[in-house]
Amino acid sequence: MIHPKPLLSSLALATAMGLSSAASAVTDEEFKTLQDQLNQLADAVESSAGDKAGASKVHIGGYGELHYNNLEDPSGAKKEVLDFHRFVLEFGYDFTDSIRFFSEVELEHALVVDTDDGSGPGEVELEQAYVEFDLTDNMEAKGGLFLMPVGILNETHEPPTFYGVERNPIEKNIIPTTWWEGGAALTGRIGDSAVSYDLAITSGLDGGTSIRGGRQKVAKAKASDLAYTGRLKYTGVPGLELAGTVNYQTDMTQSADPNIGAGTLLSAHAIYNISDFQLRALYGNWDIDVSSAASASDQAKDSQDGYYVEGSWKPIPKLGVFARYNVWDNGGIGDTEQTQTDVGVNYWPHEDVVIKFDVQSQSHGDAKSSGELDGFNLGIGYQF
Repeated sequence: MIHPKPLLSSLALATAMGLSSAASAVTDEEFKTLQDQLNQLADAVESSAGDKAGASKVHIGGYGELHYNNLEDPSGAKKEVLDFHRFVLEFGYDFTDSIRFFSEVELEHALVVDTDDGSGPGEVELEQAYVEFDLTDNMEAKGGLFLMPVGILNETHEPPTFYGVERNPIEKNIIPTTWWEGGAALTGRIGDSAVSYDLAITSGLDGGTSIRGGRQKVAKAKASDLAYTGRLKYTGVPGLELAGTVNYQTDMTQSADPNIGAGTLLSAHAIYNISDFQLRALYGNWDIDVSSAASASDQAKDSQDGYYVEGSWKPIPKLGVFARYNVWDNGGIGDTEQTQTDVGVNYWPHEDVVIKFDVQSQSHGDAKSSGELDGFNLGIGYQF
């Protein structure tokens, strides 16, 4: 890199010498004044160049989505809601070529109101804040608060990247997307192969048999019992991604309830793209240690699982249609299996902007039949 100050100083000298040769009227005092002025100009140029270099290390992004839900349950009760569901800003900084920082701040439901019982409509959440280090050409380490390496949507959930206005119910109720924890992780690739891995030691859930309700969001999270996560991903065939994750938590109540112990999540997914068609499939299963002394409700929730299969087709680059079938069961007394079918369309006026429409139909088990919601959803989303 050529630095401006020495260059301009040299120009000052050359200019002054040229003036001195051309006109002997240039005095030593005038020569010094000219040199000082050009040195000041060099300082200003150098400062400006430094500011630009610093700015190039800063990265800003974000995404958001507005939803309209028009749904009805079997009793005739309607859910007609217009909600700016998510507004997210992402900030990153490159300390060096091998040390980076990344963060993500989210405002949910547009408004945060301070209420005594926490029933306000929105939340402000820090979903990511970590420092990442390159250890080798194929291995990175990170520490801080980050998204768990599980499922399809948990790490990549910007609206233009998936079909359907709302996220699928499996990656909400079985994999509690968006799910983040605090801790440390290693990410890398095995040699020159198409197999990558993630290993993490983090804080864990604290909800007993309530999976989604157990997210602590790293807000003074209890850490008596940590969680251990490992994922393998294969991308050796063009258009194909296969991945499997194991998450083991030593105690699902952070040692608060002796009747509920460890929990293990097994998850696997496949994504296959061929021409204008895509197929997605995902399965997740929780196995929770629940003793015979626990409540009947907890005993009936010791196993929770779900899956979905989704097919989509893009007849033109800006338009895609999809259909998805979801089945999940968070356990409980009685018939608690739930199903949902979604059919809809995505339109991308720009690759980072999407307009979505879908129709959903639900069927719940006996214990939750009143919670069935049929109708349609409309949304718009973006990322940058």
